[in-house]
Amino acid sequence: MLSEVLLVSAPGKVILHGEHAVVHGKVALAVALNLRTFLRLQPHSNGKVCLNLPNIGVKQAWDVARLQMQDTSFLEQGDATVPTAEQVERLKEVAGFPEDGTSPERLAVLAFLHLYLSIGRKQRALPSLDVMVWSQLPTGAGLGSSAAYCVCMAAALLTVCEEIPNPQKDGESAGRWTVEDLELINKWAFQGERVIHGNPSGVDNAVSTWGGALRFQQGKISSLKRPPALKILLTNTKVPRSTKALVASVRSRLLKFPEIVTPLLASINAISLECERLLGEMAAAPALEHYLVLEELIDMNQHHLNALGVGHASLDQLCQVTMAHGLHSKLTGAGGGGCGITLLRPDLEQPEVEATKQALTDCGFDCWETSIGAPGISIHSAASLDVPVRQALVGL
Repeated sequence: MLSEVLLVSAPGKVILHGEHAVVHGKVALAVALNLRTFLRLQPHSNGKVCLNLPNIGVKQAWDVARLQMQDTSFLEQGDATVPTAEQVERLKEVAGFPEDGTSPERLAVLAFLHLYLSIGRKQRALPSLDVMVWSQLPTGAGLGSSAAYCVCMAAALLTVCEEIPNPQKDGESAGRWTVEDLELINKWAFQGERVIHGNPSGVDNAVSTWGGALRFQQGKISSLKRPPALKILLTNTKVPRSTKALVASVRSRLLKFPEIVTPLLASINAISLECERLLGEMAAAPALEHYLVLEELIDMNQHHLNALGVGHASLDQLCQVTMAHGLHSKLTGAGGGGCGITLLRPDLEQPEVEATKQALTDCGFDCWETSIGAPGISIHSAASLDVPVRQALVGL
């Protein structure tokens, strides 16, 4: 087992185009969001495994010898198997949770235990570890925070248990795993996601693992070649919504008005395909004209999403505020509140960006200036991390 401290990070995700239409077999484009989750794993010889998640107020420790004595044969079903409901119940017993283990905090702990016990079982003895996770991603905002958590966890545990090699060379500030190793990380991360969400699509963990941009259609996921990193404002309206209820409302609107909604979904699909083509062109030589077309696509898609009934007054306000500054926005994810993205053209002056951010903050929204098309799961040297990240991961 490796003895050095590991520092890894994985990005969140946003849907660029195709939300809701993807449920009906159309193309969606998901892109890595450069707000990241960071994990620090420190091997120990103190006989304990400690999990510290300061963002959600979780700090738990288990005695490794006691975990070793637990019957974990229920995990023995080949590599990276689907956690069944029965396995999750057994995990709750191992974790020492009472009957209700369904809060986000408890599900995060169960996902960790599932990955730690499943990956660590192949060792002669379960490893003593300190694991600390800190994230720039808000939870429950549809930005893939749980997937970034599971991807970081899978990568760090597979590396410390030497199931995959540490890809970082001496003196390098960051490293990425090989395609083969990334596939294994993604496979395990998906299992963690299943503990948390039951039946996720696999898009979030794939984006967090591979980074860049992915095309998703009817369960098939493929990477776009070298998409450009686009600067955006990400705005959280902080209006809560139920994805399940919004998906159901689109379905009922489709049944009620098939001749109106079917062409809308086909049009959203065409927007995704046009955006995919454009990003391919931009990978070679991005020009201002490309950004102007991207803005048109954003506007059209936002109107379509409103026509599907998944808009919200807060999202209308977001679009109006940014439009007043000459910028173009759309909702990202389920809609009905939640988050929106605003494209920042390269010719924008920073004072204009700051004024827009201030106007959005004045609406009571949270706003981040970031980028999409970010790299996926990576391993870092401590010196290469920003000071706030280093301080959050216990003053490295």
